[in-house]
Amino acid sequence: MSDMITADLVDLDLSADTKEAAARSLAERMVAQGRVTDLDGFLADVAAREAQMPTGLDGGIGIPHCRSAHVTEPTLAFGRSAAGIDFGAPDGPADLIFLIAAPAGADDAHLTILSSLARQLMNADFTAALRSVPDAEGAAALIRGDEAPRVAGGTGAVSAAPASDDSAPVSDDSASASYDSAVAPGAASAGATAGSTAAAPVPAPTAAPADSAPAGPFRIVAVTSCPTGIAHTYMAAESLENAGREAGVEITVEPQGSAGFTRLDPAVIAAADAVIFAHDVPVREKDRFAGKPTVDVGVKAGINRPAELIAEVRAKAARGEATAPAAAGRGAGAGRGAGAGTPVERTGDSTEGYGTKLRKWLMSGVSYMVPFVAAGGLLIALGFAIGGYKINKAPSVMDHFLWTQADSWGALLFQIGGVAFGFLVPVLAGYIAYGMADRPGLVPGFVGGAISLTINAGFLGGLAAGLIAGGVVMAIQRVRIPAALRGIMPVVVIPLISSAIVGFLMFVVIGKPIASAQKAMTDWLNGLTGTNAVLLGTLLGLMMCFDLGGPVNKVAYTFATAGIAVSDPGDSAMKIMAAVMAAGMVPPLAMALATTVRGKLFTPTERENGKAAWVLGASFISEGAIPFAAADPLRVIPSSMVGGAITGALSMTFGATLRAPHGGIFVVPLIGNPLLYLVAIAAGVCATTALVVLLKGLRKPAPGTTPTETADGGTTPTAPEPEEQPVAA
Repeated sequence: MSDMITADLVDLDLSADTKEAAARSLAERMVAQGRVTDLDGFLADVAAREAQMPTGLDGGIGIPHCRSAHVTEPTLAFGRSAAGIDFGAPDGPADLIFLIAAPAGADDAHLTILSSLARQLMNADFTAALRSVPDAEGAAALIRGDEAPRVAGGTGAVSAAPASDDSAPVSDDSASASYDSAVAPGAASAGATAGSTAAAPVPAPTAAPADSAPAGPFRIVAVTSCPTGIAHTYMAAESLENAGREAGVEITVEPQGSAGFTRLDPAVIAAADAVIFAHDVPVREKDRFAGKPTVDVGVKAGINRPAELIAEVRAKAARGEATAPAAAGRGAGAGRGAGAGTPVERTGDSTEGYGTKLRKWLMSGVSYMVPFVAAGGLLIALGFAIGGYKINKAPSVMDHFLWTQADSWGALLFQIGGVAFGFLVPVLAGYIAYGMADRPGLVPGFVGGAISLTINAGFLGGLAAGLIAGGVVMAIQRVRIPAALRGIMPVVVIPLISSAIVGFLMFVVIGKPIASAQKAMTDWLNGLTGTNAVLLGTLLGLMMCFDLGGPVNKVAYTFATAGIAVSDPGDSAMKIMAAVMAAGMVPPLAMALATTVRGKLFTPTERENGKAAWVLGASFISEGAIPFAAADPLRVIPSSMVGGAITGALSMTFGATLRAPHGGIFVVPLIGNPLLYLVAIAAGVCATTALVVLLKGLRKPAPGTTPTETADGGTTPTAPEPEEQPVAA
């Protein structure tokens, strides 16, 4: 990252008191260097990323980051805060803040910066050096890897010294080996958690007697992964490697990040004595590691207690505990600690009930289906916009396409979108089965979903097919298989038998009743008028605003998109889609308006979030209201539900229709009765804003707090504690 950070991009006296102000201060340095072209546009992108998931890390570190069209080249800015800034980390505010900017589409550059930085942050000498470095040039050199941190023997002071290889990042093994061996008392060891101020003793392996230890060093292979596949993935990898060196074991880690991963050499896996999985998302190609002693934990355990994990897996190896070989066809339902299980089981708690697992299985299918919905629906909507409302009657573009006719282009977009929509039910069914039974569930799931379309069982048939396919595969995997057949089980036997069973059930047993139910539901929807339609709009509005992007929200959204996922959806289906999108826009827009008209009722951080909520709400991203709901759920969520219900009911009353499944105000030209549609949204936004302002205005300050005037005329509560949180119900 030699050209990504310079001294001009370093602020060692960052005076900001909120994460938004910190991002603005560091971004202004990027603007001054010509690396960001539009400050407000870039900050909106940073805020949108922050709204998805907090970027604070344990150890006093914040890493706000985003990809943005307003960035000219990959850039890293660093700020050091004496007071600390809250970035949402569990252990408190951050004093080391790294703002990372990458051009839109520069995935590899963006992820390379983040992963390299994350590994360096696991080096306690590195973070200690950043906290004590006296000048901006020295800080930039440390981050670039031009200088390696050293701990001065016997003094406890951290200084920077030239690295032996200018091109090597600080976290490389060579740099780690160059640190002074005499660490001053109180300095953190390289294997400690980032940000620690004292070295944590590494527990010695307790369960491997000396006389039973294998010849040569103990060998471990590990896999790390996290939901974003960036920071925690690489921090866990670095932490495990450091702890391995401390414990005298050979450990090789495969970080499975967002940009993909490099598979471990099969010979390395075969020679390993044990396996550690530190992950929050399913381990890819997990079967490679079967048959070895395994510890399976969340990614944060890999960061915070790597030495314990190494000791635990060595103890398992000493006791002879190992997972069943994958080819045996067993273990699909094994617990998390066994190192097996489905994607849902591996990312959850082994004590979860079937209701929770069922919801996760369904959400697995929905999450993979949504991109097809968005792409197909928007293409179809554009086809109507360009070619007119009769474009669905156009002949195939393979038979008739004129480059100079708008109708031909409209037909092309419409037909491409129709093909994308054709995948919705198979993808839904396939990935429900995947969530239940891993990769073996994909084939029967897709087959069952395709059959559902063939017999006109639609969305309901896809749900049933996915659940049946997953259940059939799980049942087959529990059968004890002769050794001669184990090699062909995953690629021949399981797909063959499960597809045959699912096909039989869908065609002969349950397909017709489901198709009849689907037709009855469609006829009911098409027959909705007057009061019934208004009541449905109210219910959908309540669901969209209940959990702001959560399961209930997704049920309403999936219900709506399923109705328009046909070549010629009915008028009622398009009214439902319009009501759902309108209601989903209400919460973030209302929070943005409330922070504008009565800013004194909100904290400075919430007022900054309100600026981003304008864009998120206008784009139909309900999650833009989550920061407000998390801080004050008993006032924000009911208020949002009232506004969403009003908007859904009015949208149905006005007869607004929508063929596109997403887009917010950017697809208003494609909406039937667009002016009344906007009136419905405005009414809901105003109702939610009024309720939030009223309820927050009635709130009494917490004991011992008094409102104090802020620079922009607002008030924030002041208390004896220096870091009081916003008062929540």
